[in-house]
Amino acid sequence: MSAQLIDGVLLSQQLRAEIKQRATVLTAKGKQPGLAVILVGEDPASHVYVRNKVKACADVGFHSILEKYDADLTEAALLDRIASLNSDPAIHGILVQMPLPKHINPNKVIEAISTTKDVDGYSVLSAGELMTGLPGFRPCTPYGCMKLIESTGVDLRGKHAVVIGRSNTVGKPMALLLLQANATVTICHSATPDLAYHTRQADVVVAAVGRRNTLTADMVKPGAIVIDVGMNRDDDGKLCGDVDTAAVREVASHITPVPGGVGPMTITMLLMNTVEAAERG
Repeated sequence: MSAQLIDGVLLSQQLRAEIKQRATVLTAKGKQPGLAVILVGEDPASHVYVRNKVKACADVGFHSILEKYDADLTEAALLDRIASLNSDPAIHGILVQMPLPKHINPNKVIEAISTTKDVDGYSVLSAGELMTGLPGFRPCTPYGCMKLIESTGVDLRGKHAVVIGRSNTVGKPMALLLLQANATVTICHSATPDLAYHTRQADVVVAAVGRRNTLTADMVKPGAIVIDVGMNRDDDGKLCGDVDTAAVREVASHITPVPGGVGPMTITMLLMNTVEAAERG
């Protein structure tokens, strides 16, 4: 058996077409969705990420602004700018690209963003809304993972899902979203003594630890769905995930590739959160 690849590029294109249609309707009513992206410092990867986000906004008909600041920007100045954007009716989502320079407290920055514009879904309130099942913004990567799983047509009700990783941005919200879909969820992490024991029982495995070959073929239940969130480099410098994809593909029923799986979905779900913010506002 060779697993079916879950095409994140294709699904992303389909969802962006829907987002563009919704943006067109809003714009015709005088409410064009608007996203503000703030970049502080010269981190090369961050520059690539924000460029892709701004381009994605243009592609779906959003208004966007990109503000770049030197690494010596004060925390107070950044918080003041966020306060201004919070009160700007043309801006429906605010994203501050991480990481920030060490002198700026990222938690203080995240909490300064209005909860109605927290399209990254990182604030304490957004986390609480997810925890309690209230409507709100979902962190973009796990939100995208759920869309990828949904695209397989498999009903998660009663399925056993294992999430490898416990980060606030992926692991924990991923587990909560799976719970909302009526899966039984196990969270594994660096202190889990026998990872393979848990993953061999899983109908769905989400690998999100940032270490290649964390999940190998002998650790996967035949027919499982495998979602690879990892972004690593192999010995040849090529992009790879947390999963030994070639081997696991011979065991799983569905698997996301790296690249071309979860990656394209993250920005797409940022766009989804932004258009939802505009529709609510």
